[in-house]
Amino acid sequence: MEQGLSPARRTRKKFTRRRGDRSQALRRSVQGAFLLLNLWIGARFYVFVRYYETGGETAFASRPPGVEGYLPIAGLMNLKYFLTTGSIPALHPAALVLIVAFLAIAFAFRKAFCSWLCPVGTLSEWLWQGGRELVGRTFALPRWLDVPLRGLKYLLLAFFLWAVMGMPAAAIQAFLESPYGIIADVKMLNFFRHLGQVGAIVILVLAVWSVFVKNPWCRYLCPYGALLGLVSLVSPAAIRRDPDACIDCAKCAKACPSLLPVDRLLTVRSAECTGCLECVAVCPAAGALDLKAGRRTVTARAVAWGLGSILAGMIGAAMVTGHWHSDIPERLYFDLIPKASSFDHPR
Repeated sequence: MEQGLSPARRTRKKFTRRRGDRSQALRRSVQGAFLLLNLWIGARFYVFVRYYETGGETAFASRPPGVEGYLPIAGLMNLKYFLTTGSIPALHPAALVLIVAFLAIAFAFRKAFCSWLCPVGTLSEWLWQGGRELVGRTFALPRWLDVPLRGLKYLLLAFFLWAVMGMPAAAIQAFLESPYGIIADVKMLNFFRHLGQVGAIVILVLAVWSVFVKNPWCRYLCPYGALLGLVSLVSPAAIRRDPDACIDCAKCAKACPSLLPVDRLLTVRSAECTGCLECVAVCPAAGALDLKAGRRTVTARAVAWGLGSILAGMIGAAMVTGHWHSDIPERLYFDLIPKASSFDHPR
């Protein structure tokens, strides 16, 4: 539950000015680095696919396991399989490693994956910031429309959880070992390579919407963000406001990309909080607003180190134990990738 405090009036207080905050410069550096990493993964994966599409006549690149971060359904399936059998599947194990890492990040640092690492979140943020520069402001939907729309991502999440969690381990294994399951990553790439009219219109609408409204995909439609938000509800870390140090300027609420009333809360427990620290960055009063775990302040540097440590630790452990690369014979790639468009989703 969120704890609120509604001041009867806003008063001027003497305060100690917060020292210069560099949290957003650090966050944007992490965003940029992770976006470049994803572009490198995408380019390498494209070269990998083209090699097998052409029968080995183009340049070769080994398959980057990080591409499985874009297979959250495979990650959920592998997680269900692991919890049921105690074994990690040989196909798309990186999807399991990454989804567990992102869930761990959500527990430790709230939805920091969304505001620090997610490429879609980064591009969405750039779009509304650019739109604000163009028109001088962003727009918010009325509450009667905003609240039910926010529920859409939870409905989508519920559907995926119902579909995956209802599958027995044998069915998950059969799905992953089907032609569709083996090259699910190639199917994903082909969706964007051969984007149809409907898909292009949907992406264009979301892009234009993102120019005028803060993060509409993340706020209303992303089931991955919904899952991380639910996990973040039990995180020991949260934005906390000290009413004695607070000068009631409301800058924090105006800066919040998730439109949370930070200035009226003692502790921000909302599943919409992404741990971006934008509210902390604009707060002028020292000690009035911080990300805290218990009584300990969690700095932006600690968040950045924590994200890197969780990802590097889990990926490193997966590499050492042989659970990072998919175990797929090369002959299957030569056989299946050229025919990727012919494989439908198993029923």
